Amino acid sequence: MLLPSVALARRLDLAWVIGQALLAKAHGVGHRAIAVELGVPATTVRGWLRRFAARAELVRGHFTRLGVWLDPQAGPICPRGSPLADAVEAIGVAAVAAARRLGPALGPFEFASGATGGRLLGNTNAPFPVPW
Repeated sequence: MLLPSVALARRLDLAWVIGQALLAKAHGVGHRAIAVELGVPATTVRGWLRRFAARAELVRGHFTRLGVWLDPQAGPICPRGSPLADAVEAIGVAAVAAARRLGPALGPFEFASGATGGRLLGNTNAPFPVPW
């Protein structure tokens, strides 16, 4: 079965919903407030944030490489103060590079889902697909 880019593997909620939680956390919002804003159980949001934080360095590296591959002229990715926020920034930079090169077909977290084969929040050690 093929997984559409609007979803993440083994996750019920859409990629953009999870992405909104990650953006909010990168801006310092707590998981309970994020859960209320999104209408999702707090335990679900806490799980997303923990899983992403555990893989933040891997995610940051993957999307930094992907962003440079898509747009070698792109500027540096600015540090945002935490590994989670740095990873969210790298996703955004790579998504902008992809939109410039390929056209604005997807939102940043749908792009992130597609660029990771749906494994952005994967619970295995399987590596992300290599973009080149």
